[in-house]
Amino acid sequence: MNCSLPHRVLLSSPMEAQQDRLCLQPLWDFVTAKEPLIQSPFFPVLFSFAAYMAFCLPYIALDFLSIRLPDLRKYKIQPQNYPSLGMMVPCIIQSVYHHVVLIFPVTFLHWCWRPMHLPVMAPELPEVLLQVAVCLLLFDFEYFLWHLLHHKVPWLYKTFHKVHHKHVSTFALTTQYSSVWELLSLGFFAAINPLLLGCHPLTEMIFFLVNIGLSVEDHSGYDLPWSTHRLVPFGLYGGAPHHDLHHLKFKSNYAPYFTHWDKLFGTFMESHSN
Repeated sequence: MNCSLPHRVLLSSPMEAQQDRLCLQPLWDFVTAKEPLIQSPFFPVLFSFAAYMAFCLPYIALDFLSIRLPDLRKYKIQPQNYPSLGMMVPCIIQSVYHHVVLIFPVTFLHWCWRPMHLPVMAPELPEVLLQVAVCLLLFDFEYFLWHLLHHKVPWLYKTFHKVHHKHVSTFALTTQYSSVWELLSLGFFAAINPLLLGCHPLTEMIFFLVNIGLSVEDHSGYDLPWSTHRLVPFGLYGGAPHHDLHHLKFKSNYAPYFTHWDKLFGTFMESHSN
């Protein structure tokens, strides 16, 4: 009786793996139905810009609404500072320029070098969750080192990173308001991690969406009841209050998402979230 138990576990494992894969299969089938578009050299830049603007739009709406609605204003981290249309438009123009003139040529060269192969089967759900988490942790570490270096070396800060610190009070559209070098180097980190882990194309897409969504939230200027840092326990995740304080004080909170590197390096500053 006892000897048959491991055999049952072994038999159930492929079935569970199949179920994990099947739960993502409808989503992957929907994606692969658009295969001509996805394999086009134009897809990466269109996907990137569309995802970025989609994440920014709710916060843009919130910026305009919260000026008139006091109930929303309490969620603004710096309620005395609101972005004007004159501040938003240059950010949008720069983002369009960077995507057309900079990101498209880079993604086109990548498409020539490594055309996207779309497998028939979707990845297993636990595999996707694990790889997205590892990609985020790797990106967080890479960004922390890059960011710390560009603040500690005055020439690097003035030449490359100062552009991003134009706005002391952040808003969603400041997420990608940066120099060409900053955009390329951070984009490289985001692109190389799924490649190093051998991620499924669906996992790559999910990681990209999660990464850009969290980055926009970091710069949103809002501490909402459902903000990510409120959902992650034990203060492991800094979120918008953590990053807003970095733009305000300049000398702390260099990691984009998690708090452990700043705590280890003594660069952590506690934010007073609502």
